[in-house]
Amino acid sequence: MTPTELHLAEGRLAALAWGKPDAPTWLALHGWLDNAASFSRLAPLLVERLGIRIVALDFAGHGRSRRHPPGVDYAIWDYCHDVLDAVVSLELESAPLLAHSMGAGVACLLAAALPERVERLMLIDGLGTLSTPGDDTAQQLRRGLLGHRRRSSPSPRYADVESAVAARVAGGVTLIDADSAWPLVERNLEPLEDGHVRLRTDGRLLRPSLVRFCPEQVVGMLAAIEAPTLLIEGERGILGEREGAIQNRAALKGLERRVLQGGHHLHLEREALADVAGSIAQWWQMAASSVVEK
Repeated sequence: MTPTELHLAEGRLAALAWGKPDAPTWLALHGWLDNAASFSRLAPLLVERLGIRIVALDFAGHGRSRRHPPGVDYAIWDYCHDVLDAVVSLELESAPLLAHSMGAGVACLLAAALPERVERLMLIDGLGTLSTPGDDTAQQLRRGLLGHRRRSSPSPRYADVESAVAARVAGGVTLIDADSAWPLVERNLEPLEDGHVRLRTDGRLLRPSLVRFCPEQVVGMLAAIEAPTLLIEGERGILGEREGAIQNRAALKGLERRVLQGGHHLHLEREALADVAGSIAQWWQMAASSVVEK
């Protein structure tokens, strides 16, 4: 199923869409340094099974979306505006959100602050946002200020896609294999006149955050979410039985959790893909049938 390339928010945001334009629309939100191709394997399966349309965004500074202007930061709450702008561009009142990693954090912020905009949450290996204890706020600000004042390095150049994929596999923050990384890297490259390729990602995304929510604020946000929520975790993912993850899961009432084989990008891993799609489809259909019965 070949996706359609979309341009939303007056051309500021790029997106990929699967499914018929008149079908019920889900918005898909990718993780940090990823892009809309994060859903290139999962979306077609869900579209075929559920008869929906999935529109996956490139967040600002990622993929083929525009970068922020000079002097403008990339705080996680700023991505909420990307989602809201996409909702307006697609002429939606609200939408279900399918979200991975950082995108799951954005989805949780929106569901907490603007519940009328979020129908349901389907989160993949992500719940809430990164946090910094209150006592470490000064050190976080120090790291952020110093990082923001350093000159950004030029975007990395590679001889070909294979070299860029190898670099992502070797240097990624989370473990990912070459096959899973390929769609992400391929969408994130632009060709150069000399035959090389260069990353489109804005280098400013690598700067430390100036401030973060503290753990108590993250828990408070999760406790405020009213939308039915499915959380799919990878056995080798980033959540597991870590103290913060346990605390966050306990805060979100009505959360359904499913742990599947796979890593952080299990929705791109061919061995885990069918289980991820099946779990989401089953949960969605059960939720829909319960609404009808009521």
